[in-house]
Order: sequence, then C-alpha cells, then structure tokens
Amino acid sequence: MLDHLIRRATVVDGTGGPAYTADVGIRGGRIAVVAEPGTITEEAVTSEDADGLVLAPGFVDPHTHYDAQLFWDPYATPSMNHGVTTVAGGNCGFTLAPLHPDRPEDADYTRRMMSRVEGMALAALEEGVDWSWSTFREYLDALEGRIAVNAGFMVGHCALRRHVMGADAVGGQPTPAQLDAMLALFHDAMDAGAWGLSTTQSSTHSDGDGEPVASRHARPEELLALSRAVGEHEGTQLEAIVAGCLDQFSDEEIDLFVDMTAAAGRPLNWNVLTIDAAVPERVPRQLIPSERARRAGGRIVALTMPILTPMNMSLGTFCALNLIPGWGEILALPVPERIERLRDAGTRAEMLRRADSKEAGVFRRLAHFGRYVIGDTYSAANEGLSGRVVNDIAAERGQDAFHCLVEICAADDLRTVLWPMPTDNDPDSWALRQRTWEHEDVLLGGSDAGAHLDRMCGAPYTTRFLGDCLRGRRLVSLTAAVKMLTDDPARLFGLRERGRIEEGFHADLVLFDPERIDAGPATLVHDLPGDSPRLDSKAIGIVSVRVNGVETLRDDKVTGAVPGTVLRSGRDTRTVSTA
Repeated sequence: MLDHLIRRATVVDGTGGPAYTADVGIRGGRIAVVAEPGTITEEAVTSEDADGLVLAPGFVDPHTHYDAQLFWDPYATPSMNHGVTTVAGGNCGFTLAPLHPDRPEDADYTRRMMSRVEGMALAALEEGVDWSWSTFREYLDALEGRIAVNAGFMVGHCALRRHVMGADAVGGQPTPAQLDAMLALFHDAMDAGAWGLSTTQSSTHSDGDGEPVASRHARPEELLALSRAVGEHEGTQLEAIVAGCLDQFSDEEIDLFVDMTAAAGRPLNWNVLTIDAAVPERVPRQLIPSERARRAGGRIVALTMPILTPMNMSLGTFCALNLIPGWGEILALPVPERIERLRDAGTRAEMLRRADSKEAGVFRRLAHFGRYVIGDTYSAANEGLSGRVVNDIAAERGQDAFHCLVEICAADDLRTVLWPMPTDNDPDSWALRQRTWEHEDVLLGGSDAGAHLDRMCGAPYTTRFLGDCLRGRRLVSLTAAVKMLTDDPARLFGLRERGRIEEGFHADLVLFDPERIDAGPATLVHDLPGDSPRLDSKAIGIVSVRVNGVETLRDDKVTGAVPGTVLRSGRDTRTVSTA
C-alpha cells in the first residue's frame, strides 16, 4: 500500500526535460511510482488531487548558516516555507563544532564570533542552543531525529584551529604537531559525516573581539594540507571565501583556489558572484579560477543569487556599512561621539570619498545614499518619513543626501532602519545574469539563510525566482529554473537519490500553484530566543512540502513532523568527479 498518492500533478522532475502530467505514489519515504494519470491501482493511505499544480523536487539551498537555528527551529524557517527541503550548512569557515572539552570558554568565544561575523543574535545563541557537544560527531548526533529538513554540514576551519591552538589560533601558526592534530581532528569529523572543509580568508570576517577570525591567519601550506585530507574521504567538498569574492579576485587568490581544488580532487564552491552591468569586467575575472581549475584537474563553482536580496542598513548597529574602508572606526564609536563625528562636514566628505573608492569594491554600491528608503523610525522628528526616499527629503530640506540621512538617523539616536535601493536592477544587468547562469561552473544559491537575521532575508530566493520566471522577466523556462534549484545543486554535492522526481529517489517534494508562486515582502518579527528580531518573508503559492515522504508544511503552516535527515558524507553523498 502506498503511503500517499498525488494525482494529476504537472510534474517538473528536475532534469530540465518537458513537464508532464502524472500520478506520483510515495512509500517508505521514497518515490515508489510515477505513472500516467489513473493507471496506479495500488491503494494509498492518503491521496490528493493536484490538478493545476506543479510538483517539483524539493529545493536544495547550497549555502546556509542554519547550524544554530535548527536547534530552536527544526523547520529552518523561512527556507522550508519556500520549498527548500535540503540545506548545506557549516559554510565560510564557521561551525559550532568541534569544541575543546577542557575549555568551556571556547563556546562563549564561538557564540560571540557567530554573533559578530554572521549576524546571529547573541541571546538566541545563548538561550536556544545547549552547547553540550565536543566532537563534530556529537554535534551531528545532537541534530539527528529532531529536524524537519535534510541538512549537511562542512567543518569550519576556525573551529579546527581554535580546538587545537586555543587563543593562539588568532594570530598564530601551527607547529608541525599542531597541524597533525588539526588533520586528525578533521579526519574524525569527516569519518562522522562532515561534508568537507569550509574556510575564509575574507577581510570582512572578524571575531567577537574585532580581530581577524582564526582561518584568516592560515598560510597556503595549511590550507593545502587540509584540502588533501578532504580528498581522502568519499563524497566530500571544499567551500572557501576570500576577499576577492565580493568584487574581483587577485592573482594570489586565484592560485590558492586552483591549488586547493587540485590538491583535494574535489569541487570547491565560493559565495557570492555579484553580477552588475556597470562593472562588466567582474564576471569574466571571477570565472578565471573555474577555467584554470578545469585544466589543473579540479573544479571551482561560483554561487550567485537569481534575485536582488533585500538588505537593510543602520548607522547604529553593525552592518555592511561598517565594512566600507575607513567607516568601521567611526561607526564603532559610542553613539554620542558617533553622531558628533557624522555631523562634521569634513568627516562626511572623507567617508563618501572612501565609499566611492576602488578599494571599497562591491561596497561602492552602498554609497548612493539618495536612493535609500527610510524604514522604521523612532522619534517625533521623523514622523511620516517611513517609506520615503532620501533624495526627496533632502531636496525639501536643501541638504545633500548623506547629510540628510545622517540628520534623520541622529534624531533617532541612530536606530533608524535604512533600505538601500539596488543599483543593479537595470535591463542590462538582468541580461548579463541570464547569460552568466548558463555557465557550467555557475550555480544558483548563496542565500546565507540563518545568518544576518535582522539585516537580510535571502531564504525566499526560490519562490521569488520561480514567480519571476513564470510571470515576470521570464529569463529562463520553468523546467530550467526548477533544475537550477534542485538537480544542479544536488549533483554538485553528490547527493544520493535526491534532486529529481524519479522512482526510487527520496520523496523530497514541493507542490505549488504556478499562478501564485512568489514571496512576500521582508518584515521584521521578534520570534527568536530572547525575543531577538529577524527578517521573515511569507511564501505565496506553496501548497505542500514533503521531506522523505512526510508532509512538513501545508499552506504555509508547519505540520509538526520532523522527518529530516542529517546527511552524512559517504553514506548520503558520493564523490563528484572534477574531471
């Protein structure tokens, strides 16, 4: 007997082939049968009519930071609401394990680092996670049986360094014995099912003390030793971030990426390729590593987002504005002193000069302050400004845009929420994205879901992209879009029997209404442990989500079931050839 039968669905199976109408039967967590409508005679415990609805494989998000959130939110919201059934975590060099059993202060260091570098509320990390593990295996076991999505995790280089080197991980170099210990710890983690190594050399990544995170101090020989270790395990990967990921790689960064993937014999993915027609040289430069890796026996994949992710800013709390060269020192001052400095015309002029300089890289796009929209305000002086564009307010006041923005924020003691309007929402940029998505080493993803919770909301990229493909720009067909969200990332990670609607595959499925599929606007909610805030977005048109055959969501409401699996390398992933 079938557990569930979905009748008369329009099946978009993830292969990129034409859609077709079929009945799909589920048994024991797998797709048992796919047949023409009305031809399945086996009885089913439950069934539903999906006439007019699209049935697709569950979406795979290749870059998330749900490492902590899954402990208090097994549904990985809002990703699961938007059809995501599998998430890849442990990215950018940051994981919650391993933790040294004799140094309880390491957990506090990790919490403060994650709060600073990945924008996770410190109160949520303290109250929502029990931090009871030491080894990576214990961390994975702590999640097993309690999550509603499938989740796989890389091992963060920072955690490996901290475990072996203690406080010397920041600023120090491992002795030969310490490097051997780091490798042994890493092998243990991959034996337990870790997907491989994640690391960062990005200048934007600092710990809770404001110091460069541990992996930023690693030299190439350490990174290559860890990369070679990755290649000794079945179904493993590399994920790496360097400063050039945000704009354009240096020659040294290209060499490092190519050497790492060649040493491992495994794919390396990086995040995130920003596509902007105003910077036409960026995409060709960022794809040079992929071309060179192919010749060296490796593979390098660039992740890129198919939507423009809403991201808010503030002069009062840490955000992307702090990463503009020269801005961090000013925005780190106590609020009264910060306001005084910001009100100084000479200071503002120098800040604008630095924000528009070549060294600002991709952060130059944040310097168009006249295009910012005022969000939440907190003073009588700013009453009526929410939703207005700074340029319009500045014209009324006879001020330049940045001066106007500073005065608005100062009236709120710098608590004002600011929404920058994207500068790359032009037809040429979308045409460039369309062409870039066709490259064999470009993959859609990079949501950062689970991180930067009160600043950005990338999780709804799946539904927003599908809505755009069906009713908006129509840059790719529905069948191609579904393949980009399902089979393509599943193949990159070597997921076994996932990513397609095929008999024998795991029944990770999303059922949606093609006339309505979309994502609602990002709104601030206070539903994290400690009443901490995050941005959320409602899914529109998602009828049902199933993970391993069990329904986890119906009409945007979670069912309470937790059928997800901790996906372990080797058992749940196979080695992906780089040839």
